[in-house]
Amino acid sequence: MKRRGATKCGNRRCPGTCEERDLAYTVRWDGEVMVIDHVPVCVCTACGDVRMRPETVRRIQDLLASSPTPVRRVPLLEYV
Repeated sequence: MKRRGATKCGNRRCPGTCEERDLAYTVRWDGEVMVIDHVPVCVCTACGDVRMRPETVRRIQDLLASSPTPVRRVPLLEYV
């Protein structure tokens, strides 16, 4: 995916800028916890707000809908 330069934070009152980073995105899908690694996001340097581009959200939805075989399994801890 082509990376874009830093942009102003999407929160109107925030003076920060968004930096491109890769994160691990966790979602519950069909009763299962799925982790998608290396998801490109913009993170604000001031407030920490995390935003995904619409094409990133669509790609995640496509990945989940295609029922991919997991690349690896990870431990799941429960907060009780």
